[in-house]
Amino acid sequence: MDNYQIRKELYDASSLYAGYDPSDENSYANCYDAHVYADYVASGKRSRDLAVTLPRTLHDHSISDALYRFLGAYSPFDIVGVMGGHAMKRSEDFYRKVALISKRLTEQGKLMVSGGGPGAMEATHFGAWMAGRTEREFDTALKMLRVADTFQDKGWLSSAFRVRERFPQKQYKSLGIPTWLYGHEPSSPFATHIAKYFDCSIREDTILTICVGGIIFTPGSAGTVQEVFQEAAQDHYKTCEVSSPMAFMGVDFFTKEIPVYPFLVDMMARGKYHDLLLSISDEPEAVVREIVDFKKENAITIPGKFFK
Repeated sequence: MDNYQIRKELYDASSLYAGYDPSDENSYANCYDAHVYADYVASGKRSRDLAVTLPRTLHDHSISDALYRFLGAYSPFDIVGVMGGHAMKRSEDFYRKVALISKRLTEQGKLMVSGGGPGAMEATHFGAWMAGRTEREFDTALKMLRVADTFQDKGWLSSAFRVRERFPQKQYKSLGIPTWLYGHEPSSPFATHIAKYFDCSIREDTILTICVGGIIFTPGSAGTVQEVFQEAAQDHYKTCEVSSPMAFMGVDFFTKEIPVYPFLVDMMARGKYHDLLLSISDEPEAVVREIVDFKKENAITIPGKFFK
């Protein structure tokens, strides 16, 4: 394909899913997103053919350009990321908690960012989409989604489009940053703005770099653990000139099942990490407070410099 080389704007659900009919699950194969992924696989995910790699590079460059133009409307301290597993089910309590956190932060002026896929990522954008609505409406929409628990279940994508149709909104925004490297996982149509990349390394670094307002870590697996230490290194070295909150949601998960939190605390105590702003809770409101209370004037920064 040569029609994905240059983009002037970010994707959204209508452009990424152009050709998809929510009333026909099989029509996903006809949409733009599916065509690009099929070409990506057929051409070789790690192709060395310049005729293949150059258009991808130009596409990703144009996405980054569009992304940073979009972010120009926000203070870096109002951009907040959520990291978590793609396998998180819509029926899980954690899914609802992530969505509520995102809803409340969006209502307080934060731009919520995720990797743009299913699971905890979808919960992030679903919550942002339902900002401004009552908790009863929120739970009604969540019940509609639970007809398909995971992205592997029939109806996962169409149920999201049905929720969008029943609860339309144009006031609140959220940013999904998915990748065709994991193109078998559909991107969440609840994200109002979608920066989809071919190069996953650009995607990963971009999420952690732009979310100066903090990163919320929710239960996941290897990818989430990788992102924990990427963010810790970034804050330790002040890569973005500031240390941002690292708010963990899930006490048992992050202290027992995957005990990265006590490890980070111990590393801080022994001086191996510096200036990490760590917190952990099971309560959405506590996580929201941790993010909202983080202000530019309270940030740990390189003297005389702020992220701009």
